[in-house]
Order: sequence, then structure tokens, then C-alpha cells
Amino acid sequence: MPVVFVYGTLRAGEVNDLNAAARRHGIAAPRLLGSATVPGRLYDFGSYPGLVPDADAPGVAGDLYEVDAALVPVLDEIEEVYPGQASLFVREERAVSAAGGPVVCLLYPVAESAVAGLPRIASGDWVAYRRAREAGLRQA
Repeated sequence: MPVVFVYGTLRAGEVNDLNAAARRHGIAAPRLLGSATVPGRLYDFGSYPGLVPDADAPGVAGDLYEVDAALVPVLDEIEEVYPGQASLFVREERAVSAAGGPVVCLLYPVAESAVAGLPRIASGDWVAYRRAREAGLRQA
């Protein structure tokens, strides 16, 4: 079964929660393996983040899930990754750091060129950043 690292809107409780996506398509529920990080920088695209892999960056926080292979095309559709077409996100295999050591998994990064002029999420954690941003907007 494939392992997927999710760092943005595919995380539990977020707008594209992969658990909900699996339910909607009648696919077995993903199995949470735990938290993980990947070296990279996270950027704010407004309603979602983009990860730029960077071996020299401290890391981006996310979650590892073991998923049914049938869920991968659903995730590709959510991230608008289509064979033979240029898109913002790409699907890659990459090692991430988990409690038990490195794990090779699928993830959906963006190219460096896509983040020009966008705010960087210094914490590397989309969920915490989004919640703080929304709390700040409510206080304004």
C-alpha cells in the first residue's frame, strides 16, 4: 500500500481531508502512521499551501498515511495532477523524517518558480498557520 505525506489541505480536518475523500469515493480509510517532516519551505497560496523541497531548509510538518492504491488517483485529482499536463503540483516520491526514521512516500510539492512573491510560512506548519491567520482576521 502506498504511503502519502500530507502537509496542507489534505490533512485531517482540512478542506480536502484525505479521510473524507476516501469515504466519498468508497475507498478504505487511510491509516495514520504518524507525524513527519520533510526538508523544505512552505508558502501561502491563500486557501492552500505549497511545499518547495529544499535540503537546506528546516522542514515542513505533515502526516504520514498508508492509503489504498485506489486513493492515489483521487489525490491526483484534488491536486490537479494529470498525466502529460503541466500543473502547479507534481506527485513525487521522497524520503521524509518520521519517528521510526526515514520513510519514502508520495507527496505533492510545487516548483520554486511558483512561489515567487508569496508569503513564506516560517513555521512550516500549514494547519497552525491557517488557524492563527483566521484568528487574527476575526480579531481585526
